[in-house]
Amino acid sequence: MSTDADHALPEAHARVLADYERHLVSERDLAPHTVRAYLGDLAALLEHASRLGIDDVADLDLRSLRSWLAKQQSLGLSRTTLARRATAARVFTAWLARTGRAPGDAGSALGSPKPHRTLPDVLRADEAHELLRAASALADDGTPVGLRDVAMLELLYATGVRVGELCGLDVDDVDRDRNLVRVLGKGRKERTVPFGTPAARALDRWLREGRPQLLRPGSGPALFLGARGGRIDQRAVRTLVHRRIADVPGAPDLGPHGLRHTAATHLLEGGADLRSVQELLGHASLATTQRYTHVTTDRLRRAYQQAHPRA
Repeated sequence: MSTDADHALPEAHARVLADYERHLVSERDLAPHTVRAYLGDLAALLEHASRLGIDDVADLDLRSLRSWLAKQQSLGLSRTTLARRATAARVFTAWLARTGRAPGDAGSALGSPKPHRTLPDVLRADEAHELLRAASALADDGTPVGLRDVAMLELLYATGVRVGELCGLDVDDVDRDRNLVRVLGKGRKERTVPFGTPAARALDRWLREGRPQLLRPGSGPALFLGARGGRIDQRAVRTLVHRRIADVPGAPDLGPHGLRHTAATHLLEGGADLRSVQELLGHASLATTQRYTHVTTDRLRRAYQQAHPRA
């Protein structure tokens, strides 16, 4: 998996980067887009190191790493991107030290700017209801695509799964007796997520009436199929979500990830505890889930200011 930047790297740097790619793919089993992101960041780091006269990764030090981040900052990159690149550098230098390619871990003391903890807008409960009601009305003609779309929207909102996780589902991943879906998340970690009766009804109708009409010899076990019978792709799901939310008066323009945020927010507002929501969403860290408490607190504050006579 080559990067655009690695063509300018010295041969020694390129070899190390190739070894690291094999480590990410074979040992850490990371998703292809995650591997590409890591390699792009590190190719930029090693290219910067080369310009500083560092042609051996063993000579990377904290000063050169900080110089690279400062250069990125001068290019106007966001704090979130800088934080991600600092993390990529730290993980890389730890690997260099662990595999004997460097005498020590140069990145262990590397800091990074805290990314802004901003969340996209979320739907109100009534807007989510209207989204699903309108989608169901459009599917009343019984077309397989309409039935599929309702099932996908219901499942996205019911479970908060990522769009890639939704597209990767197979028919056997759905336990229709217990209303559970088996999801393969980031880092290929498996989790089981429950869903409610409306999603179950939509899935049953899609599997009974819609999917058989789109099924082709090469469809395989994919739960959701495109119009030509292949596994649905993420772009089609994003287009669907944007299009259907545009039909809800006053609703913010959201994609599938916005529905994920909406599901998490509504779970917390409904009384779910953070640990449960963390497990449902597949967050590695509870700190990620805690971001949603800011959303619910902001809503509470706005309601207080609007309603209390001495707010």
